[in-house]
Amino acid sequence: MILSRVKPAVGGGAPESIREKKKSKNKVPALEEYLQQRDYLGALTLLEFQRSIGEKGENADLWIGYCAFHLGDSKRAMEEVLAVYLQSIPDSTIALNLKACNHFRLYNGKAAEVCNLCLYISNNVFKLSSNNFSLSPLSVSQAELKNLIDISSSSFEFAKELIRHNLVVFRGGEGALQVLPPLIDVIPEARLNLVIYYLRQDDVQEAYNLIQDLVPTTPQEYILKGVVNAALGQDIGSRENLKIAQQFFQLVGGSASECDTIPGRQCMASCFFLLRQFEDVLIYLNSVKNYFFNDDTFNFNYAQAKAALGNYKEAEEVFLLIQSEKIKNDYIYLSWLARCYIMNQKGRLAWELYLKMGTSSDSFSLLQLIANDCYKMGQFYYAAKAFDALEKLDPGSNYWEGKRGACVGVFQLILANKESKETLKEIVPLLRSSGNPQVEYIIRALRKWAKENRVHLS
Repeated sequence: MILSRVKPAVGGGAPESIREKKKSKNKVPALEEYLQQRDYLGALTLLEFQRSIGEKGENADLWIGYCAFHLGDSKRAMEEVLAVYLQSIPDSTIALNLKACNHFRLYNGKAAEVCNLCLYISNNVFKLSSNNFSLSPLSVSQAELKNLIDISSSSFEFAKELIRHNLVVFRGGEGALQVLPPLIDVIPEARLNLVIYYLRQDDVQEAYNLIQDLVPTTPQEYILKGVVNAALGQDIGSRENLKIAQQFFQLVGGSASECDTIPGRQCMASCFFLLRQFEDVLIYLNSVKNYFFNDDTFNFNYAQAKAALGNYKEAEEVFLLIQSEKIKNDYIYLSWLARCYIMNQKGRLAWELYLKMGTSSDSFSLLQLIANDCYKMGQFYYAAKAFDALEKLDPGSNYWEGKRGACVGVFQLILANKESKETLKEIVPLLRSSGNPQVEYIIRALRKWAKENRVHLS
């Protein structure tokens, strides 16, 4: 299924006879028409048909490889087509460039996708960013491409521009601002890659400005527009942009041509993520999990979905697999990991996460999460410490009630032999730090019990 087609304008022309209309309708489109409309499946079908009836064109193998690349079948493009073509024309600039693209896609894993979606969830706010670049395949190694630039004649300037574009991709975006802007109206992928570059730099508005007028015609363009709208939707709190993103993801993931591909299933996962339907998210993520075993972005998404459904033990294990410092320093990661620790009766680890954070609005939010979740889960000692810290940071608030309840909760656990008696030594100073008149009454009760049970509070 082709997601979008360029349709001819209707009306304004001279009337055609019925015979002329039938003739036009029965006419088989030329290869160039398919390629201009980016109908690579149609172009590939035509090329294979022509080959089967002995009407194979001079560069048919190269075009078959080109179409196979666009359809995601890089292995076929490399083994069945390019290998044969390059045996007869080993110095073909276009073929070598296409080989470089396939090589990059096959042997650099994630580079096969236009973008690797990274979703963050916190209450009702989502953020997506794009990590990887898209190759232009009229686009092996960087050395090969440099050599192609040197050997290309001045009359083949387009090939040089194409190769420079792909070198930016191979280098992970290095030189993007110098190389890509002049190529936006020359190479379609240049615009997409510049958008991805801006997303990687967290410049969401610039990415949106660059892509907002683009009419998507390929799955990659739909995906990227979805990513940008989702990122902007979070930044400015726009439900409209988030809805547009969800619709783009659903369109790609639900299409016949993409529904069984890895990007297609990731799109459906993203769609359901935005809709907060996490059971459906896990259905799609589980179907591609084996391809992303050590992928931090995938593990982050997967762990969040697990945690959102209450599978905190599995979520904690997956969160701890993540190695990326950028993700590990993100508040969304810290808050979800803290919640998993608490729900798994590891309040101390959640408290240590807070202690490692500097003073900020995020650390205050994490403190609130620890206080409330620990109280809810009966981990009253760390709830008391968190409410005490909150009370000191915001004296005018009503955190005293939470601290009082948590301190009494610790005492109840001591009475039930579920908490060490020594913990009482730390609870008394926490109570004394409050100026509430109830403090002395509670402390007298604690001291009386401590004296009777030979517990030294000083």
